[in-house]
Amino acid sequence: MDHNRPATPGDLLAATLRRDAAAPLVTFYDDGTGDRVELSATTLANWVAKTANLLQDEFDVTAGSTVAVALPVHWQTAAVLLAVWSCGATVLDTAAEDDGRLDGVDVVLAAQDRLAPLEEQDLPELLGLSLHPLGMGMAGYAGPARDFALEVRAHGDVFTAWQPPDPGAPGLLVGGLELTLGGLAGTAAELADRLGIAEGDRVLVDDVVAAEAGPVAWLLAPLAAGASIVLVRSADPGRLPGRASAERVTATLGRTIDGVRELGRPS
Repeated sequence: MDHNRPATPGDLLAATLRRDAAAPLVTFYDDGTGDRVELSATTLANWVAKTANLLQDEFDVTAGSTVAVALPVHWQTAAVLLAVWSCGATVLDTAAEDDGRLDGVDVVLAAQDRLAPLEEQDLPELLGLSLHPLGMGMAGYAGPARDFALEVRAHGDVFTAWQPPDPGAPGLLVGGLELTLGGLAGTAAELADRLGIAEGDRVLVDDVVAAEAGPVAWLLAPLAAGASIVLVRSADPGRLPGRASAERVTATLGRTIDGVRELGRPS
C-alpha cells in the first residue's frame, strides 16, 4: 500500500487480514430464525473477492460504475459493499421502492423479497440474494433476476481490480450524502475515534440501529479501528445480555446492555 495515498475500504479489510486473518470478524445472528453465522477475516475476504470478481467479470463493474444495493443489514451485505468498493465503483444505497433513483445504475443487487418492484423497471442487470444463512440460492423464484448465490460460486477467491480504486472517486451515494472511497475510510476512522472503538473490541449492533446509522458506522468504523462485529437481526432484547457474554462483547452501538460499554456515551 502507498502510505501517501488515502486508504479506501478495501485497504481496511486488507489491514484486518494482516492483523489477524483467522479471528472472528463478523458474527451474525438472526433471532427470528435462530441462525448464527461466523466469518473470520479470511472467510469474509473470500466472499468479497468472489463477489468482486463476479461484478467485474460478468458486469464490467470498475471505476466509474454505480451499483445499487437494496439489501438489509446482513453479513452478505457486508461482502457486497466491500466488493463494490474493491472494484473502485460507487454504491448507491437505495430502497427498492425508490423509483427514478436508478437512472445510470449499472447493476442492482437486491434481497429476494424486494425484487418485485425492481422487475418492473428498465434495469440493465439485476441480481437477487436469498440471504440464506449458508449462502444457498433463491427458492421459489421464477423472475428475471440472476441468482447471486449461484453466480458467485464460479468466481475466484483472489481479486485484482482492472484499475486500482481511486480514493478521490465516488464511493457512496445515500440520500443527499456523497462520500469518496477515501472519504469512506477517512470518515470511518474519525467515527471510530469519536465513538471510542478500540482495537480488539467486539462491537454488538442490531440491524435496526445499523440501518439507521449506515454502513460507515456498522461496518467500516469497526474495521478501521481493528474491531470485530456481532450483528443481530430481529434482536430479542431478553437474549442480548447472554449473547454479549457468550460472544465476549466489549462494546455496543446504540444498545444498552448492563456491564457493557456503550459507544459514544460517557462511561
